[in-house]
Amino acid sequence: MSAEEVLERIAFNGDGLVPAVIQQWDTGEVLMLGWMNAEAFRRSMTEGRVTFWSRSRQEYWRKGDTSGNVQYVHSAALDCDGDTLLVKVDQIGVACHTGTRTCFDGDQLSPVSGISPTAS
Repeated sequence: MSAEEVLERIAFNGDGLVPAVIQQWDTGEVLMLGWMNAEAFRRSMTEGRVTFWSRSRQEYWRKGDTSGNVQYVHSAALDCDGDTLLVKVDQIGVACHTGTRTCFDGDQLSPVSGISPTAS
């Protein structure tokens, strides 16, 4: 399916954006979450480097242009509702702006303990 065909299926939010979960293609490690508009998605799929839309700066940014921590697109998938992208990448260097491999290695949250309905 071409990038243009996928664009027709994406359910962008009211700001014209869709969340993009970024995952290391070979390990499954979740690296970060960014936002894409139609043009950022198009650039990511046609140039092979992940491009986001910066909500704070109101401009495109291509991961790694200033840091050297590049994300090469390996594959992409749209979820069942069409409102979230999963972009599998080959991450070169760290993914998080704090200098860590993933943005999800901070404090672990402790959910309320409960019994799973499938537990016996």
